[in-house]
Amino acid sequence: MAYQVLARKYRPQRFADVAGQEHVTRTLKNALQQQRIAHGYIFSGHRGIGKTTIARILAMALDCRSEVGSAERPDVEPCLQCVSCREISSGGNAESVATQSFDFIEIDAASNRGIDDVRSICSQATVRPARDRYKIFLLDEAHQITDAAFNAILKTLEEPPEWAIFMMATTEPENIPQTIRSRCQHFSFHAVRFEDILAQLRTIAVQESIDCEDEALALLAEAGDGSMRDALSIMDQAIASAPRRDGRPQLDAALVRELMGALPNAVIERLFATIHAGESAALMQELDRLLTSGNSPVAIARQMVRYLRNALMASLGGEQTSLLQIAAEERARAARTAALFSEEELTRHLQLLLRTFDDLSFRQEQRFHLELGLLKLVHAQRLVPMEQVLSGLAQSGHATGNNAASAASRPGPSASSSARSTAPASGAASSATTGATTAAPGHAAKPAASPAANPASGPATSPAQPTLSPFASGPAAPTGSAQPTAAGQPAHSPMAVTTTATVLATEGALARAAGPQLVPRMMPEAVATAVAEPVLAPVIAPVPEQISGQSTQQIPEQITEPVQTPPRVDAIPEPTAAPMANAGTDAATASDSPTAAETEAGLEAVKAAVVQALDSGGHSSAASLLDVAAWIADGASLRIEVPAKATMIRLTFNANAEKLIRQALTQAGATPRYRIVPGDSSVAVAPRASASAGSVDQEARNHPLVLKSTEIFDAEICSVIDLRPK
Repeated sequence: MAYQVLARKYRPQRFADVAGQEHVTRTLKNALQQQRIAHGYIFSGHRGIGKTTIARILAMALDCRSEVGSAERPDVEPCLQCVSCREISSGGNAESVATQSFDFIEIDAASNRGIDDVRSICSQATVRPARDRYKIFLLDEAHQITDAAFNAILKTLEEPPEWAIFMMATTEPENIPQTIRSRCQHFSFHAVRFEDILAQLRTIAVQESIDCEDEALALLAEAGDGSMRDALSIMDQAIASAPRRDGRPQLDAALVRELMGALPNAVIERLFATIHAGESAALMQELDRLLTSGNSPVAIARQMVRYLRNALMASLGGEQTSLLQIAAEERARAARTAALFSEEELTRHLQLLLRTFDDLSFRQEQRFHLELGLLKLVHAQRLVPMEQVLSGLAQSGHATGNNAASAASRPGPSASSSARSTAPASGAASSATTGATTAAPGHAAKPAASPAANPASGPATSPAQPTLSPFASGPAAPTGSAQPTAAGQPAHSPMAVTTTATVLATEGALARAAGPQLVPRMMPEAVATAVAEPVLAPVIAPVPEQISGQSTQQIPEQITEPVQTPPRVDAIPEPTAAPMANAGTDAATASDSPTAAETEAGLEAVKAAVVQALDSGGHSSAASLLDVAAWIADGASLRIEVPAKATMIRLTFNANAEKLIRQALTQAGATPRYRIVPGDSSVAVAPRASASAGSVDQEARNHPLVLKSTEIFDAEICSVIDLRPK
């Protein structure tokens, strides 16, 4: 007799011989015992798992000519000896002769899928069986039948003759119309377990007198991927290529790997160990060795994907989990790799490898894409999980700090410059000071302010670096119509520049009396000249610098406008002129500069206004952060150091919050130029004292889930962030 492949030679002929489908065989055997025979069956599932085999066994059991309970047939299993059983088996038994049954019609629906073919089936179903009890129609690959053909058989399938039974085997049950599925009993087949395939391969190896290593059989079972037929086909090929000793084929693991083009899993384990160590160069060298040895990039990527999936399952369920359909040695190997990575890292690596594997299927330079994909795995080791970032933010929000007050009152550069001590000056310096501070009529004589030197830009004695107040209306201030003063007269233009020391002195007194005011910006070439009273003089205004996010206003080269003298402030005592820090300079004395306490008071007033504006606008979280932040005058701008990280800052201070901050700064007379940067994270962010009625903060704090969580975890709400679209 001609040679038969193992998949046909060892095809099961009884329900008990079918591996891995106990739920199907048990149901069918019970139905046969109870005579509850349906007129339609659908068998669906993976390839090579026994759909057609069980359909034939059921047909043999239905048409078996031996009585149940006889010596030939003790139970509902087919006897395999009568004519009907031998005809339906179609040569499944190698010792029998294949014949054709007239009452068992097996049709390849892939090639007989039209409406005419189905009409022929319907006409045959109306004729009684020639010999057996039932006329059975088996439609293999039934999902290939057209919709029109399904509609043609619908009525016959719904009310068939009592002798007609329809069986459909398919790998795509979703392509069968619901009207057909609702008229049939649907059995979904499972993939055959690794242990069942391995046991079947051992049995066949013994019967075929083959010497096989356990590792080789495990590789064959794993290569079957849940399909018994696939495993037997690969085993057939391995037996043909195996060397013989004393007439017996010798199967070993190396031969099977070479036949399948697979790498040893020890190599894959070494690759992932290199990835964990972050050794990119060593990883590329190992990959180059594999590729130059003739391994395909697609095969390497496929095996790495399968190995990484096993490692992920080992991380989730342990080494002995049923999710791993591999040998015991490979289970231990997967567990070792899983111990190198966290669950998040394994998931991320698997996603990257799957994407790389998909790219290799349609890319030309497969090696380059594989190398890039493996390098991504190395770089992914350096990523910080989002949970860790959020956890760090939460810890910084709940941490207790002892320097909250000091951080909020940290002196800025202007305060430090005004508080510094001055050295005794010479007589020439004193005379220069006297000449530069001549009082105007009707005003108390005040010494001119000494330009505060920026410590970062140069020595303190340089007269070319004037003090830039954080409340100065510089280029960033909104321009347009001049703001009226108390007397109803237009105030200084935002770009106006004065060269008189008298105006600067009186404005310094006004700033100390009335809080933050608009202070003119001084030019480097300013000269302290004594004037008796305001005069109408040409004022030179330079073109303002371009500031990001704001348009530049064109200023004429020379404009003429009156220099207004601020109103008289009688309540301020006349300060004593301090000696110059350096003799020979044209700058005024430093006693007119705002002191550290005055600058701090102005910053506190501005901060209170900004916090109040954010509270009123529903941004309580932003207000809480700014309330404990350190406000520092940084030249012509403000630097706000909040106790939060950059990610939290981006989430809290959205576009609406930034708009409210700029408006509040402008209304308070301060510069709208500010920067919010991460500061001391140890400062505790206290929750707002009370939320306005109907606000988002109040709604969130009074939510039942929030209240219950606060009660269960004994927690408190530090801040509420509204992430809804505005």
